[in-house]
Amino acid sequence: MAVGLRGYPFRELSRNEDGAREEAKSGWALAKGSILTDWPLRQINQPTLRHATPRHAMDSKEFRRRGTEMVEYICNYLETLEERRVTPCVEPGYLRHQLPDEAPEDPEPWDKIMQDVEDKIMPGVTHWQHPRFHAYFPSGNSFPSILGDMLSDGIGCIGFSWAASPACTELETIVLDWLGKAIGLPDSFLALKPGSRGGGVIQTSASECVLVTMLAARAQAIKYLKQQHPFVEEGHLLSKLMAYCSKEAHSCVEKAAMISFVKLRILEPDEKCCLRADTLIKAMEEDEQQGLIPFFVSTTLGTTGSCAFDDLAEIGEALQRFPSVWLHVDAAYAGNAFICPELKYLLKGIQYADSFNTNPNKWLLTNFDCSTLWVRDRIRLTSALVVDPLYLQHGYTDSAIDYRHWGVPLSRRFRSLKLWFVLRSYGITGLQAYIRHHIELAKRFETLVLKDSRFEVCNDVRLGLVCFRLKGTDRINEKLLSSINASGKLHMVPASVNDTYVIRFCAVAQNAKVEDIDYAWDVITDFASEILEKEQADEVSEIVDRRKTHTLAQKRSFFVRMVSDPKIYNPAINKAQTPHRMSTELTSPGHDGTVVTVQSPKTPGSATWISWPLAFLFASADDGTKNDVTLRFRHLDTMMRLSASRRNSATGGSSPSPEGENGITLLKSPKKSPILMRKRGTSPNPPAGAGSTNNGQAK
Repeated sequence: MAVGLRGYPFRELSRNEDGAREEAKSGWALAKGSILTDWPLRQINQPTLRHATPRHAMDSKEFRRRGTEMVEYICNYLETLEERRVTPCVEPGYLRHQLPDEAPEDPEPWDKIMQDVEDKIMPGVTHWQHPRFHAYFPSGNSFPSILGDMLSDGIGCIGFSWAASPACTELETIVLDWLGKAIGLPDSFLALKPGSRGGGVIQTSASECVLVTMLAARAQAIKYLKQQHPFVEEGHLLSKLMAYCSKEAHSCVEKAAMISFVKLRILEPDEKCCLRADTLIKAMEEDEQQGLIPFFVSTTLGTTGSCAFDDLAEIGEALQRFPSVWLHVDAAYAGNAFICPELKYLLKGIQYADSFNTNPNKWLLTNFDCSTLWVRDRIRLTSALVVDPLYLQHGYTDSAIDYRHWGVPLSRRFRSLKLWFVLRSYGITGLQAYIRHHIELAKRFETLVLKDSRFEVCNDVRLGLVCFRLKGTDRINEKLLSSINASGKLHMVPASVNDTYVIRFCAVAQNAKVEDIDYAWDVITDFASEILEKEQADEVSEIVDRRKTHTLAQKRSFFVRMVSDPKIYNPAINKAQTPHRMSTELTSPGHDGTVVTVQSPKTPGSATWISWPLAFLFASADDGTKNDVTLRFRHLDTMMRLSASRRNSATGGSSPSPEGENGITLLKSPKKSPILMRKRGTSPNPPAGAGSTNNGQAK
């Protein structure tokens, strides 16, 4: 390869028909303005690549063209979202088979890259800005925010300290004070208020906000305990620390406790999913009796599951008994709504908090990542996270804020630009109108749910989230949600409210309309009707199957059923040896010594009956007791029961009947059926000698 004197490779550039620079198929082009083209050439085996621009690199002229195309693509995407499925219809690993195993060796045309975006990337995208997307919470998005991020990326500064980029640091401080005032935070949380020790910072997410505040609280607690117990190891003190949150709190609190190596006690809220002060104080007192040390409480205003609100005022007042406990308020979603005057009542008790966070990238039309955190005392926060090597120090450390001490990462993007763009483009009134519109849409959906007696609302709808369910089992609601999501017509997610499975419906899209809510409700009710009809059909089928099974069982041999368990068929057997409930008795001795008692019931059906031939199986002829098994002759309205005569086997009467294993005496049955005899007009008692027996057995 031909190179310049200092070893930098280059190639001559030609121009195509459009006037754009075109590189050769191999090699590298020199950076614009390089003086190396004037030096003699020589050959080397390993060319140095510094200060060289890759061929097919995008210059400012092409960037203008491609940037215009990208803006057009984004606008087109957002305007035609309704034509796409809300969720992708793909399986895990779908993209791996469509892309090469390795990065390309040679540059590829931009048009081919964008074609792959549409053909391979978009089929696997869940469209969070879709008007049919009602899961989770809103994902902030607006054109001013996109442009702010574009400018931030173009500037490309890493504002970890004031010296690294003064504008990056100072704009963040100012914008956070703007937003804090609009929300209604106390002056002690604002950095630029005279005498304030607090301030705000932009973090990546609410999870990071909770983590850094827990780390700060841990450092404060260890420092306090170390003063009381200077000779105790910090590791031992750390093992005693206990944090608290509600069961409805976000899972990031549990993750923060894991990272911080502290214990976390998760408390039960009340029936409205609200953490109450008495529950918290009781748990803290119990832990203190066990030798543990409460140090951190995370409360939530607007829980993820049902948008419930912990009783911040009650909890804050109760925690005055524990001055060393850090009280954090997580209002990732709901905190944005506090810019509306009519919703500031939900912030009651904020004066007791040590820190507060909310996410403009949820409900203030600002793109991710933009989670804002305010603290009452920034020194307590930074002292837990400060690391100050020489190469990061500068001469204005004492008079300026260095945000590298306010969080986990060192490097920080110019994120305040997009929030600044949004606040100025919409104004507070524009953002208030946007939030109120979403609340109105949620209220409309709540009204639709309440009008349908098959459904119920499961949360207190104050903001833009409605939790609802079909009346019935959790299983049928799971089936409803999975069917809707699988169709691609809507996308929602479930939650557990008071240990009950519910479906969350949130107004999400920036330009959501009433028609979108009505469409969503039509889809939900259509699927619900279909599932309920199928459930009813399944129940009917199950009943029919049970009846078939029961009928088959009834058709089994009568004798088999009686022998296997006669008590099931004739409950009267269980009542043997109890007084009869018959009104009249006619007793007559039989020819073989058996006494037959014919009874007339007081009311029809007052006693159960069995076929009379089998009744002899349950009569005892030896114990001389009266058997209360009632009999009924078929086709007769009379009933009877059998009593064995008092026979003395020692006197030489008929030989005793054989007994079964259970002591049941098998008695002799009559030679002729009384029914047949009655029909013929003869007496049921034959003349003497007519019914002779042989060794006690009937002929």
